[in-house]
This record gives sequence, C-alpha cells and structure tokens, in this order.
Amino acid sequence: MNSLSDLDCQTCGACCSFSSDWPRFSTESDAALDLLPPRFVAADETGMRCNGSRCAALSGRVGVETSCLVYDIRPVVCRECVPGDAACLMARDAFGLTLPLDRSAL
Repeated sequence: MNSLSDLDCQTCGACCSFSSDWPRFSTESDAALDLLPPRFVAADETGMRCNGSRCAALSGRVGVETSCLVYDIRPVVCRECVPGDAACLMARDAFGLTLPLDRSAL
C-alpha cells in the first residue's frame, strides 16, 4: 500500500467495528430512519445496533472482505466517513491493518 487512495472500504470494515459509540444518528429525518430495518437499530433508537463494537449491518470479515447491508440507506455518520481520515486510520490501526507507507499524504 503506497497511498491513501489504496484504502478500500470493502476489504476493511474497521470503522464499522471499532466502537459501539460511533454509529449514532444525528441529522437523519424520521422518514430516513424509518427505512432502516429495525433489526439494525439500537434498542434505544439512538444509533445502529452493535454486537459488541461491531455494527450489526456489517457483513463479512474485517480486513478481508466486508459490505454494509444497509449501504444505500446508511445513516449520515456513515456517509461522512472518509477513507484515510484520522478516524479511519485510528480504526485500521486498532485492527492491525496496514497503513499507507506514504505518510506525507496524511
């Protein structure tokens, strides 16, 4: 891996498995939240349901192959996640996933 452009979310998934506090609803409308299947919404309805630290809507194996089961209707916090930003790199590091060698791109 030579640059941040080499980061591929579908072979990572670390941000969706890093913290159960992270996938919180913020600016979604009630109509948008109603689109999410109830099995993926936390019991207190403040965010996505997590199994431990992992979002229940994440499918696959972190660092190998992952996908989001609600990608088209995912919450704002997920849409705003940027591959290679500080949160991404922190989550990747927590899982021991290779970081870009070109740190000047940070």
